[in-house]
Amino acid sequence: MRALFLLLALGLSASAWAADASVPLLSVTPGAGGQVIGVPGTSLPWLLLFPFLPALLLAFTAFTRIAVVLFLLRQGLGSPTAPPNLVLTGLAVLLTVFVMSPALKTINAEAYQPYLAGALSFDAAADRAASPLKRFMLRQTRAADLGLFTGDDKRIDPKRAETVPLAVLAPAFLTSELKTAFQIGFMVVLPFLVIDLVVAAVLTALGMIMLPPQLVSLPLKLLLFVTVDGWHLLVGSLIGSF
Repeated sequence: MRALFLLLALGLSASAWAADASVPLLSVTPGAGGQVIGVPGTSLPWLLLFPFLPALLLAFTAFTRIAVVLFLLRQGLGSPTAPPNLVLTGLAVLLTVFVMSPALKTINAEAYQPYLAGALSFDAAADRAASPLKRFMLRQTRAADLGLFTGDDKRIDPKRAETVPLAVLAPAFLTSELKTAFQIGFMVVLPFLVIDLVVAAVLTALGMIMLPPQLVSLPLKLLLFVTVDGWHLLVGSLIGSF
């Protein structure tokens, strides 16, 4: 988990979005009744960004693809509350840590530990921490999506991660991840759609138009998913897609 923190702190500091370390987050001023603790106006924008830091961290990882596919699976099953959001989010986080473990180990060994030991400055550790993260993101980013944000900038070489700014790579990576997630989600939901259509057609032919098709199709979809060992196939496919 310390490596996850460094991934956020150092990765963002290497980008154009990083805050200036000289900006004070809190200030103490003397007052009539004693000291008064306040927030300087210069630090207010960075304090407002704090609630979004977890989302930014997850946007730089495999979490987006995994979470979207899992929630599309639940939608395809026709069960809006099972598995619960907390379970799906927890599974997505665990799979994300597993997929990102090679990059996190590299960040911890080459950036975080030397920084704690005082062998590296913060800026140097930030550069080292950003490199494995950017290599991972670049492998998952489509050339067309990257070109959408780079334009005609000749200084950026898609084959060299160090030439691609994180502020450019992040939105391109997230765009590619969403497209990939929807492609996988389509393949996951398609068999369930077929079951819904067949059940609806059969009930209509039998004249049972007052019986909701979801009431009959849900057990059939659960049976199909369990029979083919759906969770094993889905998790394996998600991990293999990286």
